[in-house]
Amino acid sequence: MVNWIWLFFIVVGFGFAAINGDVEAVTQAAFDGAKSGVTVCFGLISVLVFWMGMMRIAEDAGILSKMARLLQPVVRFLFPSVPKNHPAIGYIMSNMSANILGLGNAATPMGIKAMQELQKLNPDKDTASTAMCTLLALNTSSITLIPTTLIAIRMNFNSMNPAEIVGTTLMATIISTAAAIFVDRWYRRSRSPIPPLKG
Repeated sequence: MVNWIWLFFIVVGFGFAAINGDVEAVTQAAFDGAKSGVTVCFGLISVLVFWMGMMRIAEDAGILSKMARLLQPVVRFLFPSVPKNHPAIGYIMSNMSANILGLGNAATPMGIKAMQELQKLNPDKDTASTAMCTLLALNTSSITLIPTTLIAIRMNFNSMNPAEIVGTTLMATIISTAAAIFVDRWYRRSRSPIPPLKG
């Protein structure tokens, strides 16, 4: 479906360019965009490799396991339907830890594994369970201590102070995560079956 959407945008863009006689400008913009994309990617690689290495050091030093233990009560509260020692819990905690450290690329494989494990617990395989919806909401809005990707982009474009966004990013992600949890709880309650009246 996404491929068709992109195809639609490309065709419409070239169509309007042809009508306005600006096909050459659109072609030049496409090449410039491709060039900028490659340049930004190279700039991101060095920073992401650095932070991935830092995460590996943190993992070997036991920092991630300690963070996961700190997150365990939160995970139990957010995912009450998942059994305590189920493999999904470990993947969820790893996903949350990586997101908190701003390592979205490292969090993605853990999030996929968590979803696969949650699907095994899902009684209706054609509909996402409440736990799966909660994980998706948290993964999208996660609290981020160090926005490594944004810092890398700002460095790549010669920002005077690439890390100045840390405070505002932290505040924004705290608000977004709180909103995601609130909506998730509200939706769960609104969708929960109404108990029969007594008497």
